[in-house]
Amino acid sequence: MNKSKLKLWAGMGLLVLASSCTTSSLITAPPITYSTLSHKQAELTDQQAQHWGHLDLQQDTIPGMSVDRAYAELLKKKKGETVIVAVIDSGIDLDHEDIQEVLWTNPGEKPGDGIDNDGNGYIDDIHGYNFLGESYNEQMEIARILRLKIGDQAYQDAAKAELDEKLEEANATLPQIRQIKQVITMADGMMQEALGKESYSLEDLENFEPKNAQQEQIVAMLSQVYAMGQSIPEALKDLEEGITYYEEQVNYNLNVDFDGRSPVGDDPYDFSDLDYGNGNPDIRVSSESHGSHVAGIIAAVRNNKKGADGVAQNVQIMSIRAVPNGDEYDKDIARAIRYAADNGAKVINASFGKPFSPNAEWVYEALDYAASKDVLFVHAAGNDALNLDDSENPSFPNDHKRSNRNEFVDNYLTVGALTSHLDTDLVAVFSNYGKENVDIFAPGDQIYSSMPDNSYEFQGGTSMAAPAVAGLAAMIRSYYPSLTAAQVKKVILESGIALDMDVLVGGAEGEEKPFSEISKSGKIANLYNALILASQVANGELSL
Repeated sequence: MNKSKLKLWAGMGLLVLASSCTTSSLITAPPITYSTLSHKQAELTDQQAQHWGHLDLQQDTIPGMSVDRAYAELLKKKKGETVIVAVIDSGIDLDHEDIQEVLWTNPGEKPGDGIDNDGNGYIDDIHGYNFLGESYNEQMEIARILRLKIGDQAYQDAAKAELDEKLEEANATLPQIRQIKQVITMADGMMQEALGKESYSLEDLENFEPKNAQQEQIVAMLSQVYAMGQSIPEALKDLEEGITYYEEQVNYNLNVDFDGRSPVGDDPYDFSDLDYGNGNPDIRVSSESHGSHVAGIIAAVRNNKKGADGVAQNVQIMSIRAVPNGDEYDKDIARAIRYAADNGAKVINASFGKPFSPNAEWVYEALDYAASKDVLFVHAAGNDALNLDDSENPSFPNDHKRSNRNEFVDNYLTVGALTSHLDTDLVAVFSNYGKENVDIFAPGDQIYSSMPDNSYEFQGGTSMAAPAVAGLAAMIRSYYPSLTAAQVKKVILESGIALDMDVLVGGAEGEEKPFSEISKSGKIANLYNALILASQVANGELSL
């Protein structure tokens, strides 16, 4: 790291204010800086693997967000205010042991009476709202554009080209994955029989003496799976998930004839058609797990000796079910943002996106509305390993400059995903990036969090990085409530950890770029430093 960056907040664009005003308790600890970059050589322990995003680069040699260190060193004997964080996602398992305690409960609504008690326009919205009704599987927007003939011919032609490409990939990949799973399943069964046990290790394979050519092939095949860093059960699970993914692509997401919206009963392209949905944002099927995982990353109850710890305490999760198993509707997202802003959310976490957005302006207007209500919107950058600065890679929603306005939305924060490896593989292989259109990076690969039915699982995606930063934002708003959403965004960007190193972006066959050049801040989000900077800004010592 450049030595000049080791000076306290040097080069961060901060202006000192001549003010003695104090509005919050000042944190006097110096921010974390790094003069050397050393990474953990040994494999992560099971405990570290389940918690790595909370660890500290300096103390643990793991590029987490210094969450545990912030709690231990900065927040003792400090009390924060409760902050509502809206999760616009799939449904959340409202009965989950690690989430139930932190759910937002609408104080003005009486459950189950079928009446809009608080007059907010939504009936029985106890823990949030469900804009999807009883629907779950959905088309991608490109399929809906073709089915409903949305837009002009050029727009439909572009959608068809995109759909044809994706459908060709799905139809070609699905039988391959099925065949690979079948072969590995057969080989696994034969090896279990040969070894006389259901579970075996790579060492067992290496010590096994094949009796014929078939057994030699089986050992070679199964050893190759282990060489890829997976056990046989893990590989079979991944293959089954891949089969499910491509089957859903073919049957629902890319099927032009499928209509997933019919159970809802509204016209999703008519913003004035508002009488739809219901007050129950719970999951509809056990595979509807994304929202539960996200909610746990933000606020799973800390230190309760159950599965996972969230980044934030003093948080209430508002569940807004608006993202189906397919592309979200612009109307649902716009209404979800407005619902969150009107009902007290100070941070919104969003983990969706699509290259075609026929009514994007509805969403932009909702973001403007959220800004007027002082709400911070934290959004996942996306998982296509693309440079979002390239005009060929549109992704909606975003805070790009629009043709009818001169400014960017100042309450919008886009997050890319990191791995636990402090080397060229620091950026997750799937993560989008961009010097102008991604703001910051955070832990997002192999993140352990809550899943439906009181279970827990590792998942990866920028969808896991965004809630880590949403939790960080909630902590700032809890302990320094005088800061505006725009100030909180700036605090997060300015207080991150800058690294002087090259990283691989654009997928496994991508290219190396300086870490400083793949996001606007060029940094890793860091709770410890963010709290220090927030205290200085809140107390008038610094201005952003």
